[in-house]
Amino acid sequence: MRACWICRVAMAEQSFSEYAARNAAPILEILRREFRSASSVIEIGSGTGQHAVAFAAALDHLRWQTSDLDENHAGICAWIESARLPNVEPPLSVDVLSASLEDESFDAAFSSNTAHIMGIEAVERMFALVGGALRAGGVFCLYGPFKTGGEFNSPSNADFDQGLKRRDPVMGIRDIEVLDEYAAASGLRRVRFYAVPSNNNVAVYLKTGDE
Repeated sequence: MRACWICRVAMAEQSFSEYAARNAAPILEILRREFRSASSVIEIGSGTGQHAVAFAAALDHLRWQTSDLDENHAGICAWIESARLPNVEPPLSVDVLSASLEDESFDAAFSSNTAHIMGIEAVERMFALVGGALRAGGVFCLYGPFKTGGEFNSPSNADFDQGLKRRDPVMGIRDIEVLDEYAAASGLRRVRFYAVPSNNNVAVYLKTGDE
């Protein structure tokens, strides 16, 4: 594993997300199935870094590449340094609006709780970025709350959506059908849609190689 020099001074910045701790187990059970044939995964928006170390520890056949905006790197590196796993890579600097990744360099991708936080242009760009980075047959697992047919799956998600929009008008829970359109434009096709606790879902997209 490449040395993460930020970790030498960032251990005090290790952050903790209660939500990441709570949802890790149900997500992991899905990733065990969906990533069973994968060898490398790019995580878009690693956040605190908790998911990266939890999933890499359980899925030790994977090389887990973290990524996020630069301001989140210290916290991610602190988790990596604490876990000392051989299969977690220090974060790449990735702003989906401007970043590029090497074409067909991963056979899996994962992102958690990003689509409703990013602006819609960034969401579209995330799909393009993942579509280019995945090899044919690669899998993208996207976790979060979604609308289906324009409808929320629970009153709590409707309330959550309003709270997001009050924080920033560009935020909001996305229609899965809109995400499917972005996916199709990037050579991805939704093949499964899992329900997980707290009214969230994991949408699974396959890189078809048809684009």
